[in-house]
Amino acid sequence: MKALGIILIIAGILMMIFTQVDFTTTKKVVDAGPIQIDKKENHSIGWPVYAGGVAVIGGIACLFAGRKNV
Repeated sequence: MKALGIILIIAGILMMIFTQVDFTTTKKVVDAGPIQIDKKENHSIGWPVYAGGVAVIGGIACLFAGRKNV
């Protein structure tokens, strides 16, 4: 539980800093012998800032749930 909590906290902080991820894919449109035409497409994956906060709170909850009471 401790490792999961740490991972959730780190992921949540990164989600609050970076609210979206952009990437480009290349798609082959025409491939006629030696002639090749490619198309580049831009994609974006976004999430709300509060999702990072929920992940941080979940990570803290996992840390406290994993503690042993002596």
